[in-house]
Amino acid sequence: MVAPAASRNAEVLCDLLARVAPHTGRALELASGTGQHVAVFAHRLPDLHWQPSEIEPDRRASIDAYAEGFDNIAPAVELNATQPGWHSKYGAYDLIVLINLLHLISWLEVETLVSEAALALGSGGRLVLYGPFKRAGELTSTGDQNFHAALTQQDPEIGYKNDADMLALLQRSNLIVVERVEMPANNLALVAQKPVT
Repeated sequence: MVAPAASRNAEVLCDLLARVAPHTGRALELASGTGQHVAVFAHRLPDLHWQPSEIEPDRRASIDAYAEGFDNIAPAVELNATQPGWHSKYGAYDLIVLINLLHLISWLEVETLVSEAALALGSGGRLVLYGPFKRAGELTSTGDQNFHAALTQQDPEIGYKNDADMLALLQRSNLIVVERVEMPANNLALVAQKPVT
């Protein structure tokens, strides 16, 4: 499976992770999609051991196909990151990455995902969230306005989340906001860290 957005943004995301992620340890990718990202990440960051995850069986098959030949990518697991309690099975990660999902789920699901991810991080572990966001409550491009409108027409509970709300949620989840990075195509990356204990 090929996602055009993943083809476009994989390298800039690699550049970001190479700068903000730990260089060794265990990494969990939530909602891995086609598997394109995790294969590029595993190639660029070979000392991280990657655990991809996905709800859909056909996407897990695609992820595993992309992972062939890599000894630092585990077989994809079935994991719904919007369900409470998953941290008890998946924990002590040095890095958790989520790409382009938050605008496709409700705010309640976002709260669950972030709180579970915070619990699934080990001491000093980092959470990287990437995607389109509102800036100070505003949609800042025509493309974003049209996409957000299409999403909320489909489901009023979903759509772009506000950057300030996300930063507050990270802090409520006992994470330290490390960086807020403007990315290409009007996207944003939020980097947060679990306190070292």
